[in-house]
Amino acid sequence: MSGGRSPGRDLEAFALKKKVLRLETLYDVSRSLTSAREEKALLEEILARAVPVLDAARGFAAAFEDAEGSGTVAALGLEPAPGPLAVASDPFVLDLARAKTSLSRGKETVLGSGIESVAGVPLLAGGRVLGVLVVLDREARGGDAPSFDEEDRRFLVSLAGLVAPALEAARRLRTLAADLDRLREENRSLKGSLGVDEILVGDSPAMRRAKELVARAAASRVNVLVTGESGTGKELAAKLLHAGSPRREGPFLALNCAAVPESLLESELFGIERGVATGVEARIGKFELANGGTIFLDEIGDTPLAIQAKLLRVLQEREIERIGGRAKVPVDVRVVSATHQDLPAEIRGGRFREDLFYRLRVVEIRMPALREHREDIPRLAGHFLARIAARDGRRAPSLSRDAVKALLDYPFPGNVRELENLLEGAAALVSGDTIEAADLQFGIANESGLELHPTSADLRNVENAHILRVLAQVKGNKSRAAKLLGVSRRTLYRKRI
Repeated sequence: MSGGRSPGRDLEAFALKKKVLRLETLYDVSRSLTSAREEKALLEEILARAVPVLDAARGFAAAFEDAEGSGTVAALGLEPAPGPLAVASDPFVLDLARAKTSLSRGKETVLGSGIESVAGVPLLAGGRVLGVLVVLDREARGGDAPSFDEEDRRFLVSLAGLVAPALEAARRLRTLAADLDRLREENRSLKGSLGVDEILVGDSPAMRRAKELVARAAASRVNVLVTGESGTGKELAAKLLHAGSPRREGPFLALNCAAVPESLLESELFGIERGVATGVEARIGKFELANGGTIFLDEIGDTPLAIQAKLLRVLQEREIERIGGRAKVPVDVRVVSATHQDLPAEIRGGRFREDLFYRLRVVEIRMPALREHREDIPRLAGHFLARIAARDGRRAPSLSRDAVKALLDYPFPGNVRELENLLEGAAALVSGDTIEAADLQFGIANESGLELHPTSADLRNVENAHILRVLAQVKGNKSRAAKLLGVSRRTLYRKRI
């Protein structure tokens, strides 16, 4: 009996090594495909693995974009490298696309050259052919025939099953990136075209002054304090300041300091660490979320003194500290704040910090009360009615001459917000295409005997009478009254009605 190994055992060992190599290759490919890459790099990698494992002399892989033959091609051992159109129109590649399964052949003409053997597989995703993987001219090793067999095709099918989903994911990612760039461009275009005049409506001297200041201050990086009565459009001004600023691509976050309970305001602004109290989850504050953009602090005059001290430190140090945390978190935020209060009077009364006031009020923009620019009421009314109609999908109603006169005669303690709410109610109730004076549900009844053109001396009395009238309508419910008046509940309490 001979002591050497038999040829049969050598062939078995060779076949086993070949299977192990192919399994290891599939495993390596599956791991490498977890990272995102471009189509060219993806095709080059699978080709570099498939050609040596299958003992091929050369090969190519292609990903097609459309029926016209555009796409990406990777080639190994082919000079010159074929283009996408040449690959897409090759007879063997066309056969692969039609068969939607692996193919192998002996003598064949591929890419215009005669070859001894060829095997290929389509890259399929959802029944669609995304591309092909083709190997050429198998070398005979270990007693193998110089042609590709069923085992080779099965390996190609397994490899394609890994690669095709990755190829499709890469294309979707590329499409999403392109859509994101397009949306960003559209957003920049819209921000550029939707100017101050389309948002802050009015041509009166008072409104022109406010809009001019907004446009000029927007381009700077300084903090801005927007003042004015409730309902005058302070938040709209803040949004325009952000949209016209170098930070327009960053976030815009708004917080009504009067609407948040004092016990929660600090965590809303600066965040809180997990475990500060039982059941408390970690939360990021508005300043961190607004990093790189603008934070709008509405009703800043209602902020407690303890929070004012922390706000001042944030503005000075440009960093925040979460509740229960020790680490300093740097923030790059532009602060736009707003108030309807007389902050200098609040400072004299010890209710607002003077140093914080000057930090917030680098530039001040005052939004005029509606009674100060009555000439803008007709245009504002048309603007609101058109917007209400567009939202409801119907034709915008018009205002009768008497209705316009009634609007001009009304003092509007709730300012522009009250005008909008008034018109929304009238548009909802009107039966025809024209809103009459009787359709306008003013808060002050005609029979109250109050003069609707108040002087500065009796404005406080008119405002109080209006608030009392609304409170009577809602049976003393101050939350509902505040909503109808367009002010915060805390503001209503301060009126001491």
